[in-house]
Amino acid sequence: MTPSSKDAPSTAQRAASYESARDELAEVVARLEAGGLSLDESLTLWERGEKLAAICTRFLDGARERVEQALRTAPDSGAADAGGDEPEA
Repeated sequence: MTPSSKDAPSTAQRAASYESARDELAEVVARLEAGGLSLDESLTLWERGEKLAAICTRFLDGARERVEQALRTAPDSGAADAGGDEPEA
């Protein structure tokens, strides 16, 4: 894969990549929790899990930014009302 194709994936590719990373991370966690691995295997899985968690975090941060941007640019979206500034009853 060329760097340019990595820089601009389609929405479907981004979703699939996030889903794939999240699912693999869940598998890594399950394997670590199950135990029975050598120290080297456990460390390798831990490192892979850290990388997958970072990938998921980047996707989620990007999604959060897209939502915030959409709320900032949406005309009369009521975003100001959603800020939680209303007094509690």
